[in-house]
Amino acid sequence: MAVTIKDVAARAGVSPSTVSRVCNNNPSISRETRERVQKAIEELGYELPAPQEQAVGCPVRHIAIVLPPSVREAYENTFYLKALRGISQVCNDRQVALSVVTGKDYEEVLQSVQTLHRSGQVDGFVLLYSRRSDIVVDYLCEQGLLYVIVGRANELANQTISVDNDNLLAGKEATDYLYDLGHRRIGFIGSKTGFMYAEERRSGYQLSHLLHNLPVRADYCIEMESLTPASAEAVHRLLQCEDRPTAFVVSDDMLALALERTCSKMNLSIPEDVSIIAFNNSLYAQLASPQITTVDINCILLGQEAARQIIAHAANPNLSTTKIVVPHTIVERDSCAKR
Repeated sequence: MAVTIKDVAARAGVSPSTVSRVCNNNPSISRETRERVQKAIEELGYELPAPQEQAVGCPVRHIAIVLPPSVREAYENTFYLKALRGISQVCNDRQVALSVVTGKDYEEVLQSVQTLHRSGQVDGFVLLYSRRSDIVVDYLCEQGLLYVIVGRANELANQTISVDNDNLLAGKEATDYLYDLGHRRIGFIGSKTGFMYAEERRSGYQLSHLLHNLPVRADYCIEMESLTPASAEAVHRLLQCEDRPTAFVVSDDMLALALERTCSKMNLSIPEDVSIIAFNNSLYAQLASPQITTVDINCILLGQEAARQIIAHAANPNLSTTKIVVPHTIVERDSCAKR
């Protein structure tokens, strides 16, 4: 199997983008780092790509924002709108141009990223999602391109610049909140799109159960695709059970709306019959009836920090890989009650 730029980066203990800069004789790389990368190249027998022309000392001019390829996720979920707002605030202040990339599937997203890369006009990419087996991340790593992930990196975690919440802790605290209200039968509803945040929030939900000596029941956990009829039917069946959950942790405010709608159709009152705590503190949570108690993950701050990190690393490739953790808070509203 051919040696890749990721193999060299792992051997040298640097990011793929640093290896790419060494290969292109970028003068901003320190002698120590350059020697370490060159040694790794020699040891692994990596074949150097043709050098790319690069303007020395050129300021950051253009950043591409990569959204997931779902129309609903990319254009209806207010998380992305708020994160984009945060990125825009920082980039406007620094006079950095922005492009937004999405598509009908990940192959189409990848094609758009490749087109922007080949144009030579983009200094880095911000991915507003993190998922397993991502062909977009694979391409960015293989090409040694600078990128920041909003979320937890699935691969090359120690070499990936990331901005995230502690979603495991947030999931645990959301479940603890319901436990402290007296709930002992607590369900979980999360996305089944493979996003890392949903997996971590579910892990936090499970951790809370273990620490409180509650059984983790698989039949209390539902993965659903937003507001589809099939998803609503799965929730309906669970709520028909004699020992149904009295409360739910929901990984996203939009999914919480689906739960509220199903409860209403079944004449179940919120919060008297079913309590709900969700995530994102979106407009949906505020407009719901009753308003939804939610975990505010500071979406705007996530975007601001992502923009600051990519601008800083583009200007100074010798910076150590950074992992920023943005705090979260529980916003109490009307969808939870004591049991």
